[in-house]
Amino acid sequence: MNNFPNSLLLLFLIFSCIGCKEPNQTTASKIKEKARTIITTDGEVDDVDSFIRMLLYANEFEIEGLVYSSSQWHYKGDGKGTEFMSEMPLTASIYGKRTELRWPGTNWMEELIGKYGEVRENLLLHAQGFPTADHLLGLVKVGNIDFEGEMSKDTEGSEWIKAILLDDNPSPVYLQVWGGTNTIARALKSIEDEFKESAEWEEIYQKITEKAIIYTVLDQDATYKKYIAPNWPEVKVIYNSDQFWCLAYPWPSRVPEELQQYLSGDFFSEHILFDRGALMAEYYTWGDGRQIENDLEHHHGDLQSMRENNRNQYDFISEGDSPAYFYLLDVGLRSHENPSYGGWGGRFIQSSENPNRWEDGENVTDFNFYTGKQDATFPQTRWIKELQHDFAARAAWCVKDFASANHPPQVSLKHANDLTAGIGDLVSLSGTATDPDNNELTFLWWQYLEAGDFKGLVQIQDKDATETSFVIPQEARIGDTIHLILQVTDNGFPALTRYQRVIVTVF
Repeated sequence: MNNFPNSLLLLFLIFSCIGCKEPNQTTASKIKEKARTIITTDGEVDDVDSFIRMLLYANEFEIEGLVYSSSQWHYKGDGKGTEFMSEMPLTASIYGKRTELRWPGTNWMEELIGKYGEVRENLLLHAQGFPTADHLLGLVKVGNIDFEGEMSKDTEGSEWIKAILLDDNPSPVYLQVWGGTNTIARALKSIEDEFKESAEWEEIYQKITEKAIIYTVLDQDATYKKYIAPNWPEVKVIYNSDQFWCLAYPWPSRVPEELQQYLSGDFFSEHILFDRGALMAEYYTWGDGRQIENDLEHHHGDLQSMRENNRNQYDFISEGDSPAYFYLLDVGLRSHENPSYGGWGGRFIQSSENPNRWEDGENVTDFNFYTGKQDATFPQTRWIKELQHDFAARAAWCVKDFASANHPPQVSLKHANDLTAGIGDLVSLSGTATDPDNNELTFLWWQYLEAGDFKGLVQIQDKDATETSFVIPQEARIGDTIHLILQVTDNGFPALTRYQRVIVTVF
């Protein structure tokens, strides 16, 4: 199994081994080395909700840019009355030529950061590392927004991305694409234009391809296919075309009935929307009486529209872009090392056409134990309960003191994360965990079958104990990997879960 890439393995080891500073006794966890990331967004209603949740996790990664961009669904126009026909046939058939399209403006991120600033001091009671609102405001840039796929000119946003990619910090930069890839494409084009004819080009090209990692939700314009893929084929890409739907508008048809309670109006009313401070009050839900400015196609706030769509008041609408930063959260699942491992941001396989591209789709399925079938959305859906409980806990951090809120357990292994064993060998596993709130902890060992090379089940003894074991089956082959997950959940409110992953390689 190929690593993704060696620099990410190093990054994970840094995550695991280095704490920048011990926190004071009222914080839940250490400050760790953080993944660098830039977010590009077109400002749709689900982008706004994704952004609000992202701010609750702003201590978990190093945000280095917040860039307005366009997409096939949202663009500003050039102010000259120029008509534009979408390159994406679906959009063209719906909207035809437009001078602008559903453009939400370039101040909504600043407004939400202001609301974040009102709750930041309370967030700091629970964990260190939340950036100041002023710092985040300094990262907001306007990128290529005039039309879908517009990448003909340098913008403040594209130049910012370019500078980050060219800086002297060799750590990977995760470029989150919540809209189109056009502003990122412009940054790359500007780098090519500046250096391609110079003696530095080979070195610059290598630097960028080792550094840039694009996590994109759909192709929301044509700039990846038309420019990035042919000119920067070695830039690493995680392409989420299917799994995100369970957290997007059609979620009722993608999420098992047993999990829909965590996306219900009852859940959001109790845990997210009310009495959770200024930031959470901005979160959009069905039937909330609110409307995105200039986006009249979204009638989610209207009670009649809510009923016509068979939704209940305050039901979840969509956070289709959130998997892009869920992927960066270090909860112990090790998905940073290899997208095929699977985690809160989904599970992906290496493209047969481009080894630097990782994809989901109908060939990437997990067994959905609610329906008893293989399911292309379940690599993401399987984490919904844990994700929503974590969201609820963070929302509570906005207003509650440390003693009144819940914080995740801290899980570790008593041996290495990577083990080797021969066919027929007994593999012993041992984990431990502590809880910052002194809650009771439940342990569960399970095999993530789809993440490993060995496609048979192993018989795990004492699945709910801190120590367990299993025997490498006779059917295993040399070189096979077997993935075991230690899942630890506290009994706080809401219950929170963290993990450790053990990968056993058969020799």
